Amino acid sequence: MSAHALYVTAAYAITAIVLAGLVGWVLLDQRARRRDLAELEAAGVRRRSERSGKAS
Repeated sequence: MSAHALYVTAAYAITAIVLAGLVGWVLLDQRARRRDLAELEAAGVRRRSERSGKAS
């Protein structure tokens, strides 16, 4: 394998690892935010957007 092919392969591998890490981070954060929202809703806190559809 030439030095150029090794460089390109390493660049693709590093990029794939970084992208997989970012996707994992987003998915874990999404789970945490959903848990936070569920806790707030269980405590009786409601979203402001729920009121906007109702007539005052």
